[in-house]
Amino acid sequence: MPPANNNSAKASDFDSLWNYNDPAATETKFREILPQIKESGNISEYLQLLTQIARTLGLRRMFDESHKLLDEVEPQLNDSLPKAKVRYLLERGRTFNSSDKISEARELFLQAYDLAASAKEDNLAVDAAHMMGIVESDDKSVEWNEKAMEIAEASSDPKANKWLGSLYNNLGWTYFEMKQYERALDLFRKDAVWYEQNNVKNYVNVAHWSAAKTLRMMGKTDEALNEQLRLLELFHNAKADEDGYVYEELAECYLIKNNAAEAAKYAGLAYDILSKDIWMEANEKDRLNRLKDLGGK
Repeated sequence: MPPANNNSAKASDFDSLWNYNDPAATETKFREILPQIKESGNISEYLQLLTQIARTLGLRRMFDESHKLLDEVEPQLNDSLPKAKVRYLLERGRTFNSSDKISEARELFLQAYDLAASAKEDNLAVDAAHMMGIVESDDKSVEWNEKAMEIAEASSDPKANKWLGSLYNNLGWTYFEMKQYERALDLFRKDAVWYEQNNVKNYVNVAHWSAAKTLRMMGKTDEALNEQLRLLELFHNAKADEDGYVYEELAECYLIKNNAAEAAKYAGLAYDILSKDIWMEANEKDRLNRLKDLGGK
């Protein structure tokens, strides 16, 4: 059991240690500071950190291990620890959501939103609203994402403001799935501007990729292809990491343009990279098989 005193330590900003592209390394960093947080006597920080360790497990699809750790957190929560409780609800919900238990996840995200809003924790309220946007669909998803954007844009909390890039992205994809491509394109372009202004280079490229894919769906194949080729040039100039999703879109564009050789080339490159992605392997088998066939693998 951690110490009961909640006021003896200054809150640490362990969120800055997150690397969402490498949850295993993030877990290692979190566990290195866990004893220090525990000994500090700050029970809220200690429990919050445990929820984030659980998140690193969920991201690696270690769902049983994630739930087990959250089971340790749950009985230590009380009404005097609203921030820890919100983060517990969020991570339990994310673990359920990632294991396709959507109804359980939805209820937890809704509880997290209500508690965060009442506690005036803007950053966590935005997180919860954005997760509701993920588990809902169509108009309900739009409503939750717009609510998250309103909070983020109006908040004085810099952490809440930092959500705007991902919120523009999420709402863009919601409109994309609804086949409202003009709206999706506007949001992806807005997203690219936001990331450029905030000097987040990798996500600028993601936003441009998203806009280009939307252009392809709108029948603007040449515009889409030119944008994907621009991203490809960044790989060649070592200004961005190689990206299987860019190769996939190049294959789709060349397929539309009846260039079978180039389509096969880029489908094969896409398959080589994306087949190693555990999320793709778990959720997009048909998509991977298509790339495999197109690439002659």
